[in-house]
Amino acid sequence: MRGIIFLLSFLLLPRSSFSQDDSDSTIVLKFDEFYALVLSNHPVVKQAELLTQQAAQELRLARGGFDPKLEGTWDLKNFNDTEYYDKLDISLKVPVWFPVDPKVGLERNEGDFLNEENDVFSSPNNQQIYAGVSVPVGQGLFIDKRRATVRQARLFQDMAEADQIKEINKILLTAAKDYWEWYYAYNNYILLQQSIAIAQDIFDRTKVGFEYGEVAVIDTVQAKITLLTRITDFQQANIERIRAGLLLSNHLWSADGAPLVLDDNLQPEETPLVSLEIDLLEELVDLARNNHPEIRKLDLKNQSLIVDRNLARENLKPKLDLSYYLLDQPVNSNAERVNVALSDNYKLGVDFAFPLFLRKERAKLGQTKLKLLDNKYERDVRERDIINQVNAQYAAATNTGTIIEQQIQMVQSYQRIVEAERLNLQNGESDLFKINLQVDKLISSQSKLLKLKSTYQKNIANLYWAAGITNLGY
Repeated sequence: MRGIIFLLSFLLLPRSSFSQDDSDSTIVLKFDEFYALVLSNHPVVKQAELLTQQAAQELRLARGGFDPKLEGTWDLKNFNDTEYYDKLDISLKVPVWFPVDPKVGLERNEGDFLNEENDVFSSPNNQQIYAGVSVPVGQGLFIDKRRATVRQARLFQDMAEADQIKEINKILLTAAKDYWEWYYAYNNYILLQQSIAIAQDIFDRTKVGFEYGEVAVIDTVQAKITLLTRITDFQQANIERIRAGLLLSNHLWSADGAPLVLDDNLQPEETPLVSLEIDLLEELVDLARNNHPEIRKLDLKNQSLIVDRNLARENLKPKLDLSYYLLDQPVNSNAERVNVALSDNYKLGVDFAFPLFLRKERAKLGQTKLKLLDNKYERDVRERDIINQVNAQYAAATNTGTIIEQQIQMVQSYQRIVEAERLNLQNGESDLFKINLQVDKLISSQSKLLKLKSTYQKNIANLYWAAGITNLGY
């Protein structure tokens, strides 16, 4: 039986040596607080928010096609003191959404050699007011390039919102993984730091036992090897802790855009294991199928291609535009009210054009149909891939949760074994080798439990990312 001094020294070790106690000098950086900081200050998040602003400007640009336009032309020719002509035409066009282009203007023409069609000498001061509309009754009646551009710009706004969600989720997923990696590295560092204190205490007390002749010299060598092993493992864990902290610092920014560095007095929170609800998978699959950013973008792209297809079909029609303008009515150039006569004092025009073969138009329609079919195939494949990812991540999370429960039982079992070895040592049925072996297994199982907890939280983040949930559900 080993010496009584060594036995008592081991039994006096605190039973909480393998637990992780919070220090009064440390501050807990909660995961939700970390996420809020990333969402508020991260440059990539702010950059993603610019996408919606850019889309708003694209819509504004498209609506510019409906801006009222003030136009004017002035042609004057004077040669050898003779005024050949002096023509002035000022008009205001007010485009509207419906296929009608109202126009009102003032025309003044005079000169010695004025073309007869431009004569307005019968009007006061050689001036004439006209007002009327131009209406497409063929091509452009139901849709034209101007209206198609506005509709697609509105769709582009929704695409930009989907892109914004995708980009923000991407950076949040990386941030979540780095946080839980830091969680493991920090807690593993604390665990191995405590294991050094235990190994050092065993080594010191083993030497005392040797001096009293109660412990063999080989036991002191073994205790020294164990101590050095603990120190080496701790140094490696410290490297991993520093590395994980620096990676986490990549996501920390101040409100004014200055990069922040994770302080050493910060520690991660201890999150309890929360089991996933049974109906969560069905809910996430349904959300992914209807609201996933990539699926939504493909649906919006399909709507945009439908607009292109409708425009291509419209271009198969002949171009037939009718225009009608009243002259000097209901107000003349002297701003006097006059009676309106639709059959007198007017200008009527008809513009007609129709390609005989329509090869360009038919090719455009055919291309658009192929793009619609291609987009449908892409959506089917992408939806299947996303649903499978959600199922895979859900299975990974639930299985990891089950493994964690088993690992907790394993840690508890190792703790009981260590206690039993202490009792055996007291009865002279154990030795230092067995004690160290069981302590090694206990530390290894605790470290593995920390890793599993970190993996579980990363699986949860991956699950919400695969489902395309905004801000990963936080």
